[in-house]
Amino acid sequence: MNAEAAPALYPLWQGVLAPERLAAGDGATCELPAALESVRDARRFTRTTLQRWDLSVLLDCMELVASELVTNALRYAVPPGTPGTPVRLSLARWTSRVVCAVRDPSGVAPVAKDPDFVAETGRGLHLVDSFSENWGWHPLGTTGKVVWALFLIAPAGPHR
Repeated sequence: MNAEAAPALYPLWQGVLAPERLAAGDGATCELPAALESVRDARRFTRTTLQRWDLSVLLDCMELVASELVTNALRYAVPPGTPGTPVRLSLARWTSRVVCAVRDPSGVAPVAKDPDFVAETGRGLHLVDSFSENWGWHPLGTTGKVVWALFLIAPAGPHR
């Protein structure tokens, strides 16, 4: 994790992703079942939320990252044979930042593999790293973990 981002991310696990905050205007959350359609639903949820917040500038990057994080959660964190086990996608904004976070039932840390640019899979966390300002994960005790990606909202400036 980028040391400069640590102070800004401290609130993430101190309440930014708390259900009552996500229910307010500066957060949104949805449960996604362990099904292939959930990745499409994650993209749609992200797009709709960012449009509601008037943050269309982040659409492409955050849609991609949300789909990668949900794909990884479904592929690696949901126990086999438990199709009803959901993952939770949450988006939270505060000050000049937006966080995309996926909570899953596994306590195992995500690990970026050496990318094989010819393979069809294995580049998800490299994409997350490339399209977000920073990313990381935080264990949630015995209830799993949250994998997050941080996006900075560029200040509005004069158009050229």
